[in-house]
Amino acid sequence: MALLVLGLAGCARPTDRGQQYLDGEFDQVLNPVSTVSSDKPRDYHEFKQQMELVLERSPSMAATYQSLYRQVENWAENSGDPATLGNYGIDLAQMGGGDGYGNVMFTGYFSPVIELRHQPDATYRYPVYAMPKCGTSCPNRTAIYAGALDGQGLELGYSASMLDIFMMEVQGSGFVHFEDNDQLQYFAYNGKNGHPYVSIGKVLIERGEVPREKMSLKAISEWAAKQDDATVRELLEQNPSFVFFKPSSTLDVMGSAGIPLQAHAAVAADRKYLPMGSVLLAEVPQLDREGKWNGKHVLKLLMALDTGGAVKKNHLDLYHGMGHEAGIDAGHYKHFGRVWKLGLHGSLPAMP
Repeated sequence: MALLVLGLAGCARPTDRGQQYLDGEFDQVLNPVSTVSSDKPRDYHEFKQQMELVLERSPSMAATYQSLYRQVENWAENSGDPATLGNYGIDLAQMGGGDGYGNVMFTGYFSPVIELRHQPDATYRYPVYAMPKCGTSCPNRTAIYAGALDGQGLELGYSASMLDIFMMEVQGSGFVHFEDNDQLQYFAYNGKNGHPYVSIGKVLIERGEVPREKMSLKAISEWAAKQDDATVRELLEQNPSFVFFKPSSTLDVMGSAGIPLQAHAAVAADRKYLPMGSVLLAEVPQLDREGKWNGKHVLKLLMALDTGGAVKKNHLDLYHGMGHEAGIDAGHYKHFGRVWKLGLHGSLPAMP
């Protein structure tokens, strides 16, 4: 989901991307703690809608988490002070962060909207594909661009931009607007070709095309706008992985847990540590319009409802919603905040 994860390095303690050093050192991804001390402004309003969608759509997650969800809701409505969570029977485990000081990486993802036509022409000539029946021997990106899937009836539509389709692949799903009949449709993830993922952002940095500190989805798009099609294609072919899609009967943006995602309430997480449905209290870093940390965090309630190949351990990928602005915001996110996993005392799922 994230194009690039930039970690902390060296002995210095940088703070330019929202890093804090308030809680000592941690040895584990999840570390039981007795209380949360946070003076950040609170905004819990997105949590309720996300919670209700989980309870409505997933009987299995409802059976596991409903008691926790309702108690968290009770706390949020009647107190909201993180120091009082223990009074509501809620246990805590703080994420240790990649540096061991509690700084958890936040990246962002979104649902792009790309323009398609049902039939190709001289402009709309790049196909979006459904999943082929290729088992463990699917072609790589270069072969697919060269026509390896032609004649199999897998084309779902045609775009004027190879990069737009690629960006939808990176996000794992997206909305498409069929220009020829004004139809809006959601294309869900339908599998991938099994080849390894290579970050084109990293390739551009290594080639000296985009400075590391400027890397974002917006920076990639701006670079591509200055290139011809052959140059863009050559860059994309550095990533042999390829994602396939399937049209959805609804406009719900579905995470891997099978639940519609709500912007700024759902995250992709490492399910080894944060099983689907987990509730998180997080100090989420806030960015300005230039994608820089504005010096603030906001305390939010989040749910782990999605996964991603690049999202491991102390890394959360925050869903930003649909469209161009959401894409710009999500593309800038490579910042840090503190995070706590919540659990109901004496009940499953137990804390580590």
